[in-house]
Amino acid sequence: MNWRLELVFALLTMVLFLTAVVINSWLFQKLEHVPGINWIYLPAGIRLLCTLLFAHAGAFGLLIISWVVSFFYFFPHDPERAFVGGIIGGLSPYLAYLIAQRFWGLAASLANLGAKQLLWLSVGYAFANSSIHHIYFAIRGQPDLLQGLTAMFIGDLGGTLLVLYACKLGLALSLQSVRG
Repeated sequence: MNWRLELVFALLTMVLFLTAVVINSWLFQKLEHVPGINWIYLPAGIRLLCTLLFAHAGAFGLLIISWVVSFFYFFPHDPERAFVGGIIGGLSPYLAYLIAQRFWGLAASLANLGAKQLLWLSVGYAFANSSIHHIYFAIRGQPDLLQGLTAMFIGDLGGTLLVLYACKLGLALSLQSVRG
C-alpha cells in the first residue's frame, strides 16, 4: 500500500480518537471511575473501528495519539504509565484484529464481519485491553484492581458497542437511502 495513504489513515485515526476523547469527556465526565478509566469510554470504540478499517496504520496512529493524550491529558505527572498505557491502547485492538483475521478469515473489506462477530470482537477487545492494563497495574502494585478492571471492561465494551453499532446503523441507513 502507498505510504502516503497509510499516513492519511494514521492521521485520520489520530483525529477520530482525539475527537472521541473530547466528546467522551464532555458527555460522560461524571462516569469517570478514575483518570483513564470510564464506565463508558467511546475512544475504545474508535480504537477498534480504526484498527479494523486501517489495520497497522490505525494501530500506529493509535499508538501516537494514545501517547499524546496520556502524556498531556490523563497522566502528565506519570510518564511511565503514559508510555505503557499508550502501547497497550494501540496494541490491544490490533491484537483483536489479528485474532479475528486468523480465526474468522476477516476480509480486508470487512464484508464477512456480521453483527455476531462484531459483538464477540468487541467483547474480546474489551477483555484484552482491560486485562493487559490491569496486569501492568498489578506489576506496579496498584490497589483495587478488581474494581478498576470491572469499570474498564464495562466502559470499553459499552463505548465500543456504541461506536461500532452506530457506524453499522449509519452504513445500513446510507445504503438504504441510496438504494431506495
